[in-house]
Amino acid sequence: MSAGRQRWKSNLLPPLLLLVVTLLAWQLLVWLLDVKPYVLPAPGSVARAAIREYRDLLAAVWLTGKAAGLGLLISICLGTVTALLFSQSQLIRRSFYPYAIALQTVPIVAIAPLIVIWFEEGFHSVVLVTVIISLFPVITAVTTGLTSIDQGQFDLFTLNRASRWQLLFKLRVPSAVPYLVTGARTAAGLAVVGAIVGEFFVSHSLTHRGLGYFIQFSVPNLKVDLLICCVLCATLLGVLMFAAVSLAGRYLLDRWTAEMEQH
Repeated sequence: MSAGRQRWKSNLLPPLLLLVVTLLAWQLLVWLLDVKPYVLPAPGSVARAAIREYRDLLAAVWLTGKAAGLGLLISICLGTVTALLFSQSQLIRRSFYPYAIALQTVPIVAIAPLIVIWFEEGFHSVVLVTVIISLFPVITAVTTGLTSIDQGQFDLFTLNRASRWQLLFKLRVPSAVPYLVTGARTAAGLAVVGAIVGEFFVSHSLTHRGLGYFIQFSVPNLKVDLLICCVLCATLLGVLMFAAVSLAGRYLLDRWTAEMEQH
């Protein structure tokens, strides 16, 4: 057996076996304790609900994924630009960084009514909530990368009379690439959470029926099987977002490593 197949086997078999054991234990628990479907449905009931509602679930995943992806992209761009400004002036960083922390710590429940008043309900408001929730990790990570440069390299650039722009784009930015990847990975998971939370509070129109809508619909109607389907879809969406960011980050890190070796 090749090394590649052996590696895939060793990586896939443990989680697959755990999944099978979990499903069997779940089914056994429901059967032995006679758990009511509105408390905990059996795995078969969840599977039937997924088949029955697969069109709506796919549409919901697509809509929530668009909001999460767009919010993440805006967070990465806005967070990187903000970090670039922070790296150029301690006064700017000391003045604005506490407000970035405050934006992260204020509960979105408190901000949601203002978002509804200022921007109305709909997809754009969901994206805005996603940006608010996922922005801070990018700012923190990239700022750390831009300001934590090697002192020897900084002295070398200074001795060669490098300009502020040369210091920024030839020293600080390349050094911040690994930090950007780390911040983007963290923000990817938060983006999915932000999109679903945004759909809870600022998306009540019939045209925006994302996962958050179906979660809210399932709870009062005791459709626990549909609720579990939504949770599983949200988990899968988060894994896909994280995987996509990780692949893009690996590509950036490979290029960064190659450029660093050339220099």
